[in-house]
Amino acid sequence: MLGIIENFRKAGWMPEPEAKRLFAMACLDVPKYVWAHEPDEFIRFAGLCGYPVVAKVVSPRVIHKSDVGGVIVGIDSDEGLQSAFRTLKMLDGFDGMLVEEMVGGRELIIGAKIDYQFGPVILLGIGGTGVEIYQDVTMRMAPINRNDVASMIDSLKGRNILRGYRGGEPINMEALTDLLIRFSSLVIDLESHIQSIDLNPVLCSRDRCIIADARIILNE
Repeated sequence: MLGIIENFRKAGWMPEPEAKRLFAMACLDVPKYVWAHEPDEFIRFAGLCGYPVVAKVVSPRVIHKSDVGGVIVGIDSDEGLQSAFRTLKMLDGFDGMLVEEMVGGRELIIGAKIDYQFGPVILLGIGGTGVEIYQDVTMRMAPINRNDVASMIDSLKGRNILRGYRGGEPINMEALTDLLIRFSSLVIDLESHIQSIDLNPVLCSRDRCIIADARIILNE
């Protein structure tokens, strides 16, 4: 894992495909994906994975992809993928296109930062507008255990939504618990190498909790 990180020390942050490779090595659930530089690579992947898919720009100069139109969702054909490739190729510093399966579920945000006083701190929150408007988040110092996760979930204002409010589909709490505990362990292992990690969104359904987007900021 540390070898992957050191490859991007000068840049100061890890591109999403490499961050997801690191998470997969730590047994965290990520979508099926390919980091492609040529059309035949992503067309072959889509044929195996199945449509629809998501396409994202990979660039050392683009850390916030959505701000520059670097994320295209709901692509349902080879022609659509090729069109996305032409669009994303025009963005600054283009270094290929990340193509991955589309997944659904309730949006959560999970994160970590290395606090200069307390060390690694783990964050859990309701994603989407829940984070941006209501600031529905909770934090605990790492490492965390199953009781800590239960307490974090109970601290959220939107906890009943996760449990299936008014007939809504509940998320897989066991999968969320496993993800948070494994994430906490990973953060402790990487403490001396990172500043922060953002998993936003994490999509949780009845079946799984999967990291749909990720950013790792490295320390100096």
